Amino acid sequence: MVPNREFAVVTYLFLAVFLGMIAYFVYFQSEKSEAFINSPYNARQDLLAKRTIRGDIVSAQGDVLATTNVAADGTESRSYPYGRMFAHAIGFHTNGKSGIELFGNFPLLRSHAFFLENILNGLRDKKNTGDTVVTTLDTAVQKAAYDALGSYQGAVVVMQPSTGKILAMVSKPDFDPNTIASEWESLTSAGSQSSVLLNRATQGLYPPGSTFKIFTLFEYIQEHKDYKKYTYNCQGSITKENSTIHCFHNEVHGQVDLKSALADSCNTSFVDIGLSLNLDKFAKSNNSLLFNSPLPCDFPYSKSSYALSAGAASSEIMQTSIGQGKTLVSPYHLALVMSAIDNKGILMKPYIIDKVTNYNGNEVLANEPAEYDTLLTKKKAAVLKQYLQAGVTQGTSSSLAGQSYTAGGKTGSAEFTDAKDSHAWFVGFASKKGWEDIVVSVVVEGAGTGGTFAVPVAKAVFDAYFAGIANP
Repeated sequence: MVPNREFAVVTYLFLAVFLGMIAYFVYFQSEKSEAFINSPYNARQDLLAKRTIRGDIVSAQGDVLATTNVAADGTESRSYPYGRMFAHAIGFHTNGKSGIELFGNFPLLRSHAFFLENILNGLRDKKNTGDTVVTTLDTAVQKAAYDALGSYQGAVVVMQPSTGKILAMVSKPDFDPNTIASEWESLTSAGSQSSVLLNRATQGLYPPGSTFKIFTLFEYIQEHKDYKKYTYNCQGSITKENSTIHCFHNEVHGQVDLKSALADSCNTSFVDIGLSLNLDKFAKSNNSLLFNSPLPCDFPYSKSSYALSAGAASSEIMQTSIGQGKTLVSPYHLALVMSAIDNKGILMKPYIIDKVTNYNGNEVLANEPAEYDTLLTKKKAAVLKQYLQAGVTQGTSSSLAGQSYTAGGKTGSAEFTDAKDSHAWFVGFASKKGWEDIVVSVVVEGAGTGGTFAVPVAKAVFDAYFAGIANP
């Protein structure tokens, strides 16, 4: 009897291993195979390209952003009808790949045309037509952001907070994906100082300037249940242990509460707030708002960094509280945080590929909105949103007042040289009845103040969005 029992144990063990392998195979095929095939290191994609004409990439409105032209002799060339406008979002398909051309590579090389058509093309040794990647990008919004940034370097990110859709992504300086092959050597040579291939929207790191006051304010609210009682008498400057911080142009704001301090971007009151905070809790709070953390992003990105900790000198606390010091942030990160604030504390998972169709327009698969994380409570998000609206009605973003939409946000002027040159920032939201809310994050490198240079970019984006067709 013992040998039979041992035989049964071995048999069941091998059966369990076999069933486990089958289960994993099914799981791999259904959940993981596409990710492996879509890896840029997977040689199978080269085989797909030999029998499939690369599909189109189109905007949410159906405008063709990338397509493959086939000459009479069968030679294929990739074309980008909008040239530089979508350069970093769509990417390129030469000397490697970037942008949607990279992480959307697999669906572009698949063909879900009618199966008999695919079979017939195979018999004729004719290529099939690849699927179409339909993006969330809004052509009018992208154009508005691109044109408004003008000749300045910088970045613009536009999102829909309730869904996570990325409506626009602009980075300058840019490149023309139609001619990048001929310019590749000059752009990537060892002696080149060019940074046009860098997507500043997700990879650019900047001192946040006064946009960081949103984070300082949030932590003060976290630590003080009676935050509404806060008052401070601004005299235009504040000194602590031989370190002095001035308000912009030494303006004296007088008696301020939290709302007016944020609206007026009062440096001295936020230094006062920063010096009162528990630095360990402040660090933990900022990490929960995605500093020093991975970001949900299909594009290459840089982590934002926050380094203030317990025991820091007063001068460092003062600088950090108003967005200077060692803190660095990307435009994309600020867009994510503003999206959560606008969406009752919930950050939706960002996405830029809306769906995939075959070349006839029949849907193959679609992305659906999904929650990524809750960054802050509904109540605190509502408080921050209300205070940010005051920045428009009575503060530094006043040029957004009196529009057909209701806006809120925070400007910033982030110094980055000893000569006090500054990047211009704005991050904010806008809403209108019958429409999905929209969030925008803008940085204009070396331009000056956020109210003068970044807010007009945001206004151009808001105007273009709300001039479109209202959401059902």
